[in-house]
Amino acid sequence: MLKTNKKSSWYVNGLHFQCAACGNCCSGPGEGFIWVTEPEIKFIADYLKIAEEKLCHKYLRQVGLRFSILEQPFNKDCVFLQKTGSGKQCAIYSVRPNQCRTWPFWQENLYSIDTWNQVARCCPGITNGKVYSCDEIEEILESKKWWKDDPKPAIAK
Repeated sequence: MLKTNKKSSWYVNGLHFQCAACGNCCSGPGEGFIWVTEPEIKFIADYLKIAEEKLCHKYLRQVGLRFSILEQPFNKDCVFLQKTGSGKQCAIYSVRPNQCRTWPFWQENLYSIDTWNQVARCCPGITNGKVYSCDEIEEILESKKWWKDDPKPAIAK
């Protein structure tokens, strides 16, 4: 994990971000990985009211010892990204994986101001909204188990 020296970090004064709910972070055109952990697989399966085995077979792919959510073959969008009348939304938002929860505060996006500005070209939420302090960003970078504070995420009725 990239550890930053907060005092010398280029984002020491914080960064703006407010999700614009555009779905760009969940969309192609490039193929990638949407990593899910075993606990997240259980939460997603429970949320969708299907067996974990069915979730793994229908919506995940195994990459080595890890699992990644499948992408649509024609546009590389996450299979859980659904079109709505006003745009796109995540079908599993309340139980989305940590990788999705921590966007855009990923190590590779925070490498330099240039990489952050590159990401901002496709993410309209960057440079808008709330200012995240350097401490908050570091906390997000280190977060792994979002369910620790919410052991029973909302399950669909």
